[in-house]
Amino acid sequence: MLVDTASSPADVAATFCATLVDEWVRAGVRVACIAPGSRSTPMALALATDERFRIEVFHDERSAAFAALGVGLATKVPAVLLCTSGTAAAHFYASVIEAHLSSIPMIVCTADRPTELWEVGAAQTVHQTNMFGTATRWFFEPGVADTVSSHTWRSLGARSFAESVGYSGRPGPVHLNLSFREPLVGVVGELPPGRAHHAPWHSVVRSMPRAHTELTEALVDAWADKSGVFVVGAGDHDPAVVLEVAELLGWPVFADHRSRCRVVGRSIRHNDSILREPGFAETHRVDVVVRIGELIASKVTNQWLMACVAGGANLHVITSPGRWIDPEHVAGAMIVGHEVLNGVRERLTNRPQPAVRFSDVWEGADAIAANVIAATLAEPGTLSEPLTARTVVAAAVSGSSIVVSSSMPVRDVEWYADTRSDVTLLSNRGANGIDGVIATSVGVAVATNGPTLCLIGDVAALHDSSSLVALAHRNIDLCVVINDNDGGAIFSFLPQATDLPLARYEQLFGTPHGTDLGVLAQAHGLPVTHANSAQQLIDAIRGSQTPRVVIVATERGANVEVHRAINAAVASAIAL
Repeated sequence: MLVDTASSPADVAATFCATLVDEWVRAGVRVACIAPGSRSTPMALALATDERFRIEVFHDERSAAFAALGVGLATKVPAVLLCTSGTAAAHFYASVIEAHLSSIPMIVCTADRPTELWEVGAAQTVHQTNMFGTATRWFFEPGVADTVSSHTWRSLGARSFAESVGYSGRPGPVHLNLSFREPLVGVVGELPPGRAHHAPWHSVVRSMPRAHTELTEALVDAWADKSGVFVVGAGDHDPAVVLEVAELLGWPVFADHRSRCRVVGRSIRHNDSILREPGFAETHRVDVVVRIGELIASKVTNQWLMACVAGGANLHVITSPGRWIDPEHVAGAMIVGHEVLNGVRERLTNRPQPAVRFSDVWEGADAIAANVIAATLAEPGTLSEPLTARTVVAAAVSGSSIVVSSSMPVRDVEWYADTRSDVTLLSNRGANGIDGVIATSVGVAVATNGPTLCLIGDVAALHDSSSLVALAHRNIDLCVVINDNDGGAIFSFLPQATDLPLARYEQLFGTPHGTDLGVLAQAHGLPVTHANSAQQLIDAIRGSQTPRVVIVATERGANVEVHRAINAAVASAIAL
């Protein structure tokens, strides 16, 4: 039965929103991140009154948006993100960009004034039509809901979910710009009938064809009996298949923590440190580079790979539909779809094993590097940033999620932390920004309902300090670990640190802020621990199941020296 045509416009709007919410529930959506406002009232009430949804309210839109990003990052299921009209929606943009570049599903709902209030100077009215541009997978503007179009409501809800999870090519953000007229509070009527058995209105099935025989055979011919390397970042590949193909070829696998290929004895975990030894890097160049998924963080590794390509190595990129990952513009082959590796594996199993296993020397070097790093970081002393990264990963209880900020934390985890197959490492690396990291962690904790750690620098923490608002009142197990070096530590590793006068460098790059982060966190009602040793950090991480902050004070100059000492020790050991 459709909505009663005699219903008031407010009742029609309420029923329209309730129908979308019901379709989202049928599709599996369970979390909504809402920023308060008036014009969004019909949708906010529809979400809040549906007991199947978990509602998280954020005082500012940017925090809400990155929390929604965290939900999608952790679960691959979109959260509904809602704000009022006007500039509120503009604060969603950074998160939408990250969701776009990282293929994270998200259903973005911006409330709007009705069309008669557009372009006439009405309050809190800006141009919201397709305001996120090419960063969305789909944009739709249904206009003010009316009973004539009620037969389309369920389709709109189901399609917005389908587009978000990748119907048109790959997952990402969907933008619905929803106009509402006053009055904004109505009574929900009978919803348009849905599919039987609580099924979604549209069930989308994607056909994944097997890789062409010609392509598979061409890759086997190009890879077999060659020296090569797999470089694997985050993506939707099957890690078991990647590792098995590498084993059959006798190739090493450079795998970051997000790749799910980082396995002790089967992947190379310390390629960044190893490749800083010039002799080893020069004598172990390869004939083939296969890049899978997103780029890894190590600049040293990526430069070595390009040196191999410049020396004649073939670069093959295997990526998901809609992704083009070739920042150097040198890939010889862009291969869409990871299923091609299944065919390669089948054909390699019928070939003789390689006479020379190129991976053996890499695995030996990796073992040396692992021992040197462990010994160096085990030396007595205060916490360094590499040791903090290593300790955070080691201290996480089984089943935890760890959200790692861009800049130095993600690099320190990639370079120095041990492998943990029982924890999930997450990071916003689509745009590599440092914004919204705490909010993303909130979203991950909400979505997983499990212990979550956030490793972040002080500048990134200040950038997202609005996400500390009301954090103490959220029912989540989140520990935020902040490396506090009073400024931008990563710039200390760049030529600017030595090429510029100290005062100019500090002004533009070091950027000391002088903020007492402990006082800031306490002002928001959060318990704060200042950790000076690895054991203190472990105790603080494991000591509670409520939102909390741990601050590790470091010094930027000393941090550079620690990194140099570790790299020098590894290089020296490998060169022997």
